[in-house]
Amino acid sequence: MLRAGAVLSLVLAISLWSACTVYGEHPVQTIADATGGEGFEQGFWRHIQAQKWKELEKHIAGNFVYVTPSGKLDRAAALVEIEKMRVSEYSIGDLSTEMNGNTFVVTYTITLHGSAGSEGFPSRPERRMTVWQKEKAGWMAIAHSVLGPS
Repeated sequence: MLRAGAVLSLVLAISLWSACTVYGEHPVQTIADATGGEGFEQGFWRHIQAQKWKELEKHIAGNFVYVTPSGKLDRAAALVEIEKMRVSEYSIGDLSTEMNGNTFVVTYTITLHGSAGSEGFPSRPERRMTVWQKEKAGWMAIAHSVLGPS
């Protein structure tokens, strides 16, 4: 018969062992790897940082709308503007995701380091929002907005 102390030790050992994970954390590298709103944004910005424009374009819907303080851009004009970005670093904060059926609305702040064309990025975080929708081809960004410094 097992003593109470041995049983307690066994239960504690099993609890600690089951809390450990066999696999380490796997950060999202691409949009296709993502399983939720935060992952979609991480993949989106990793593609921009690595200048993987073809990969990014696969996840930008045909009716994509890009809204900036300067105005509204369609997909083609938005991609031209996005491809001007040279992002050396980025940091996402205050992220919130809301799911409704096959759509994620992701809001967050982002601090970008690098440049967009001949201009640097703002030193203060910007508020952004992206709407992601599940389509036959996978998750697609259908809208992205730059709301300005937070």
